[in-house]
Amino acid sequence: MSISDLKKKIKQNKLDPLYLLTGTEAFLIDELQKMIIEQALPEEEREFGLAYYDLNETPVQAAVEDAETLPFLGEKRVIIVKNPLFLTAARDKSKVEHDLDSLQRYAENPSPFTILIIEAPYEKLDERKKLVKSIKKAGAFVKAEALQESHLGDWLQQRAKENGVTFDQEGEERLVQLTGSHLMLLQQEIDKMALYVGEGGVVNAEVVDLLVARTLENDIFALIDRIVRKDLDKAFRILYDLLKINEEPIKILSLIGRQFRIIYQVSELSKRGYGQKQMASTLKLHPYAVKIAQQQTRSFHEEKLRFIIDQIAESDYEMKTGRMDKKLILELLVTKIKNT
Repeated sequence: MSISDLKKKIKQNKLDPLYLLTGTEAFLIDELQKMIIEQALPEEEREFGLAYYDLNETPVQAAVEDAETLPFLGEKRVIIVKNPLFLTAARDKSKVEHDLDSLQRYAENPSPFTILIIEAPYEKLDERKKLVKSIKKAGAFVKAEALQESHLGDWLQQRAKENGVTFDQEGEERLVQLTGSHLMLLQQEIDKMALYVGEGGVVNAEVVDLLVARTLENDIFALIDRIVRKDLDKAFRILYDLLKINEEPIKILSLIGRQFRIIYQVSELSKRGYGQKQMASTLKLHPYAVKIAQQQTRSFHEEKLRFIIDQIAESDYEMKTGRMDKKLILELLVTKIKNT
């Protein structure tokens, strides 16, 4: 079942007795859990009607026994079990002895007054195991994976809409550039910017730059972007800001080199007919990083990219041998790249 389909069912109060939530995107798993709890239990019933079990510390049979116990208050109970490593092929190194037969029996006949949520934050489950098959068959199964770039923009705009604001295209791209596809971080930043622009406001790239915490990698990315745009004034402003906060020139140079190597690799793979997803997989990069590098390749012919990479290597040698002032080396390099 897809996450969107499961959300629709939950909103319609069509709750299943058993949920298996797996995958590595913790934000989506937490979000689904909260939706289920809010639908199943009024707030005043959650103190007695909601229970958590960490299977690294507690045997699964204790959770099963609790799930089979009638609610103390209200009509429903929600039991959440975490870290069921026994559903994977990995070896469980904990000393907890789990009676998996008890969970197997429960999956075959779940309690009508309990909603059991099994949180399995793993990339893969062991599909060969009878228990995995039984749990998937008995309830709602969903895998929460990192969103693809094509879906990330829709997700971001929907979150913005829920906060009463919108993102323009540059603002959306800038936010993803600075935060990546980490949904928890994206949500926090959207909430912050929504408060800043107010109801009905528009978040643009300037707002993103003003409010989102920056990293060295982000600033190097912005530096190269300004060089590509032939905006030398802003490029030097970014460079001097980095030096002012005592970032090591050799580290700045290293990251500049890394980004231009990525641009060159993307250029070469594009010629071979690779798509963005293939390039992202081959280079072990986020698809958005590949997309931006692909755009930047349009500003540099292959010979120019090779010249720039050679200049970066020469600057690295000069910096490490102390032939010239490090700041001056970076200034000259930025100017050479801009003039290629």
